Amino acid sequence: MDTNTPKVTVLIPTKNGGAIFEKVLERVVAQKTQWPFEILVIDSGSNDNTVETCRRYPEVRLHTIPPKEFGHGKTRNLGVSMARSEFVALITQDALPVNEHWLEAMVAAIEPDPAIAGVFGRHIAHPDANPFTTHELELHFAGFDAWQLVQMDDPERYARDQGYRQVLHFFSDNNALIRRSVWETLPYPDVDFAEDQIWAQKIIEAGYKKAYARDAVVVHSHNYDLFERLQRSFDEAYAFRSLFGYVLCPSPWTLVRSWLALTRRDLAYARRSGLFGAQTMTVLLAPLDNFMRLAGHYLGARGDRLPKGLRQRLSRDKQLMLGLRAARGKAASR
Repeated sequence: MDTNTPKVTVLIPTKNGGAIFEKVLERVVAQKTQWPFEILVIDSGSNDNTVETCRRYPEVRLHTIPPKEFGHGKTRNLGVSMARSEFVALITQDALPVNEHWLEAMVAAIEPDPAIAGVFGRHIAHPDANPFTTHELELHFAGFDAWQLVQMDDPERYARDQGYRQVLHFFSDNNALIRRSVWETLPYPDVDFAEDQIWAQKIIEAGYKKAYARDAVVVHSHNYDLFERLQRSFDEAYAFRSLFGYVLCPSPWTLVRSWLALTRRDLAYARRSGLFGAQTMTVLLAPLDNFMRLAGHYLGARGDRLPKGLRQRLSRDKQLMLGLRAARGKAASR
C-alpha cells in the first residue's frame, strides 16, 4: 500500500450534529495509528455549525447532499463508494470514541482474517445517563464477550433458533468497521431502520465472519421520556417483524411476564447500587419505562393492523421524517 493511501476511511453522516459532533470530530482527528486514515463527513442539510466545524479541520473531506437524498443505508453506501481505503469505519455524529486508540482497536479485530466482513464495537453510556440505561448497555455488550468472532457454523440451528440468528446478525453502525471489498458485492440495503443488522445478516448468510471489538469503545446513549421509549420500541418491533419475521412480544401474557422480569432486575440493581434515596424518582419510573418498552414491542409487532395515522403517531422515525418534510416545505415557501 502506498504510504499516502489511507488504510481506513472514517465515515460520519451528519445533520445538525451540534456540540457533541464537535467533540466527536475532535476525538476522531486525534486518533493515533501506525497507518494513514481519512475522515469523510456526509452532511444532509445542516443549518447549525456542523459544516463550519468540518471546515476547521483540513483532514476532513466534506460532502453535502440535499436532505431529501438522505437514507440510512443509501447515504452510507454513498460514503463507502467515496472511500479510498481498504476499510471503512462507520460512526454516528453522537458516538464519541473514548480514547485515541479506538480506530486501531477496530482494525486489529478485522485485519487478521480476510473472511471477517465487519466488526462492531462497544457502547457505554454518557456520565449523566439514566443509571438503568447505563446498566442495560453494560449487560447488552457483556453478552458478546462469548461471541467475539462468529459465523454460521450450524445452519440447522440458524434455521430454527431465533436467538442464535439474532446474535449472529447483531450489528451497530453507530460504531463499526467494514471491509470495503465485501461491501462491493453486499452493499447496505436502502431501508429506514436496521440497515446495519440486515447487512450483517447478508454477510453471515454469505459465509463471512463477524467480529466484536470490546476495546473499540464509544460513548453513546439516549435518555428517552416515556412516550419516546414507546415510539423507539415500536419502530424496533415493527422493523424486526417486517424485515426478519421476529415477533418481539408475542402476547399480552409475554408482555406481563417480561415486564415483571425486567422490573425485578432493575429493582435489584437499584438496591445493590444504592439508588433508593439517591435517585428515588428514577427508580419509581423504571417500571413505567419497562412497560412502555414492552407495549411498544407489542404494538410494533402488530403495526400493519393499526390505522395508518396511529402507526405514524407511534413511530419515532416517522415523526422525525414528517418534521423534516414540514421544515423543508416551510423553507421552500419562503
